Amino acid sequence: MSAATVTAPRSVSLIKSPTAATPPTVTDPALVKRAVKAAALGNAMEWFDFGVYSYIAVTLGKVFFPSGNPTAQLLSTFGAFAAAFLVRPLGGMVFGPLGDRIGRQKVLAVTMIMMAAGTFAIGLIPSYSVIGVGAPLLLLAARLVQGFSTGGEYAGASTFIAEYAPDKRRGFLGSWLEFGTLAGYIGGAGLVTLMTALLSSDELLSWGWRIPFLIAGPMGIIGLYLRMRLEETPAFAAEVEKAEADRPKVPLREMVAGQWKALLLCMGLVLVFNVTDYMLLSYMPSYLTSELHYDETHGLLVVLGVMALMMIVQPFAGALTDRVGRRPVIAAGCAGFLFLSIPALLLIRQGSLAAVGLGMAALGLLLVCFTAAMPSALPALFPTRCRYGSLSIGFNVSVSLFGGTTPLVVTALIGATGNMMMPAYYMMAAAVIGGFAVWRMSESAGRPLPGSAPSLES
Repeated sequence: MSAATVTAPRSVSLIKSPTAATPPTVTDPALVKRAVKAAALGNAMEWFDFGVYSYIAVTLGKVFFPSGNPTAQLLSTFGAFAAAFLVRPLGGMVFGPLGDRIGRQKVLAVTMIMMAAGTFAIGLIPSYSVIGVGAPLLLLAARLVQGFSTGGEYAGASTFIAEYAPDKRRGFLGSWLEFGTLAGYIGGAGLVTLMTALLSSDELLSWGWRIPFLIAGPMGIIGLYLRMRLEETPAFAAEVEKAEADRPKVPLREMVAGQWKALLLCMGLVLVFNVTDYMLLSYMPSYLTSELHYDETHGLLVVLGVMALMMIVQPFAGALTDRVGRRPVIAAGCAGFLFLSIPALLLIRQGSLAAVGLGMAALGLLLVCFTAAMPSALPALFPTRCRYGSLSIGFNVSVSLFGGTTPLVVTALIGATGNMMMPAYYMMAAAVIGGFAVWRMSESAGRPLPGSAPSLES
């Protein structure tokens, strides 16, 4: 096959682009398909746990924190949940550089094992009535294991897909990563909803709550099997071959100081992505119930319906980013949240099922602009030799500081100001930051990843 000449995108860091003499990588569609499945399953498992934990939080509070005060129980349960966000940057700093050192496939196998083990362990923990204070301590330990492993999961999975995908289809294939996110959340939340309908309160409290967590064991084995069957990504294999030996170690200092412009862009993009994500999928059900006194069951079902709608649109939006570019799609999402957040929230505040559904659907479709584009846009910010590490650091720091704190900050702002429109203002502020990041980023659609050869589809 003759060499292909490809013009590399302008980048925020000084990266050597493949020259005209660099032979392109020809991808195997079957192998790419397996890579996408293996990466997406890990993301699905992470959000399966997220959906289970969020929807069964009241029951977990009674099992692990029997203070007699329902509010204190719920706060304690979500406190253990939030603790996982504190260790995510640490996980990113460990697993990211390790993935650049020994390979993406090996590290993603480890994160899969840890995530499955942490979730499975929660289902085995004795209740507070059996072992006392040891129960919440073990719950906290399991959550920390989950959070630590998650620190290496998203950046690794998006890097894995991006490095396997042909240049012209990277957006479409990357969009399946967030398809896994939505599927996992719907699966977890839907299972808890079904169990709540089929089991009595006593059955759910005594043993039923364990079932969703124990399911993580078989899911983890399947995911590990899929990931162990994969070869290393072509981009990483080429880096190792250039080194003529084992992968040279990239200092953490170089991953941060050497990529500081790309890291800032990454954090800005992740900020708007995750603030709007956690606002819609995590905070809005509580907002409907606590602030608007909306029926809890209806509120949860509306959110599940919105996520189902997002799943349908997701692959088509991913393919759109390959045709028109990542920047226009992300910019459209930022503009949408800037100008439509207030109208959408006003619709939601009307209270009728139709109005709430329409407002939530509008926000969900805007969110798809990010879920479809980010898995392919973020890895393209960094060169191959430090892509996993730099992306892990930037992504997890931004999620921990801004995304995971969104429900807490918005609740505090409403309490301090009494202004029920704070969710809209918060999303608008995030959209401004995201818009600036989009303005500064380079277009990557249809182009090779920085530092890698062109990737073509056989």
